Amino acid sequence: MEGRDRLLYVHGMTELNGIDLTGRRALVTGGASGIGRACATRLAASGADVVVLDMNRQAAEAVAAEIGAIASDADLSDLEAVDALDLADVDIVVNNAGLQHIAPVHEFPPERFSLMLRVMVEAPFRIVRRALPGMYERGWGRVVNISSVHGLRASPYKSAYVTAKHALEGLSKVIAVEGAEHGVTSNCICPAYVRTPLVEDQITAQAATHGLAATEVIEQVMLAPAAIKRLIEPAEVAELAAYLCGPHASFITGASLTLDGGWTAH
Repeated sequence: MEGRDRLLYVHGMTELNGIDLTGRRALVTGGASGIGRACATRLAASGADVVVLDMNRQAAEAVAAEIGAIASDADLSDLEAVDALDLADVDIVVNNAGLQHIAPVHEFPPERFSLMLRVMVEAPFRIVRRALPGMYERGWGRVVNISSVHGLRASPYKSAYVTAKHALEGLSKVIAVEGAEHGVTSNCICPAYVRTPLVEDQITAQAATHGLAATEVIEQVMLAPAAIKRLIEPAEVAELAAYLCGPHASFITGASLTLDGGWTAH
């Protein structure tokens, strides 16, 4: 999307959605697919200058071209690459990138456990740590952490994922407490199962683990704890992320906002 066309698109969308992020720069990790892509698209529609960060450069460039954003690539398990990111002008951080591995604790590969914590806990810490000074200087910042219902509840066979999301919840709260006096908010969004490539992979893995068909995994395993029996769409998560960056959410910080269809109501 080129110059004038993008400005007209953004102007129309910001009028429609009531959230104007013009002049703000947003970094979205894992921004080339799933929730990350939806968040990047939604923030761009609100006028933000979005950086689509993904380990898949080609996919990041495709999304960036579609929404008038900037593409960047990095493997978040490579902490030197994380520390090399240019974060000086970032006003909004959406920590979304993640991965999954399904196995009982006694069979869980230790190297996989470490990898998942690097990507989903240490990388977000390092990114926010380096973005905060600029946010503090400008007196405004938003940190949106894509957590999970598994940041609040445990499920079997997901020791690394549950551990990482619980840790991200704690990190988010500390950022909220420290950042409040500087105009920075930090919150977690905690969805249940979202219709993303990551969940599609989980369906396959859990089908093998439980000896079920894919449709049975969705109905009997994934949707069993929820009152609303459907997968969440990525755009629903993105809408909440955009709201948290908007003017009506300035008093929301240190929160864990559930999009779980009633899972945690039990």
